[in-house]
Amino acid sequence: MRRFSQKNHLVTLNEINITPLLDLAFVLLIIFVITTPLLEQSLRLNLPSGGAEKVTVRKDQVRTIEVNPLGGYVVKGRRYSLAELEQLLVSESHRDPKMAVYIRADKAERWENVHEVISLCKRLNLTRMDLAETPPRR
Repeated sequence: MRRFSQKNHLVTLNEINITPLLDLAFVLLIIFVITTPLLEQSLRLNLPSGGAEKVTVRKDQVRTIEVNPLGGYVVKGRRYSLAELEQLLVSESHRDPKMAVYIRADKAERWENVHEVISLCKRLNLTRMDLAETPPRR
């Protein structure tokens, strides 16, 4: 009969299996790739085309106002009336004086609603504003 030593029973792992870790990393990457565009644009809008050169502004300084075709204004997924939007912009501009306003509106949207947001920004001395547009086709 053959005897086995204790050393043969103690097997050490020289390598770690990273396959499950890579699977998890790829699944998370796919989730982030799919959800990131949904977080940026909450309303499905048909933007007008244009080609003005963009000014560099830090992302945390930008407040995106979406003019909802069904009425009202949307900021960070929450609907506001014009008076509520004014209060929000006043408080945000006090918090960050270099705040920029980015206005998104459907190209078929009534001009009055977009004009109200632009005139509100002018009244509050928010001179750093831009209108969302799709890049021109070349």
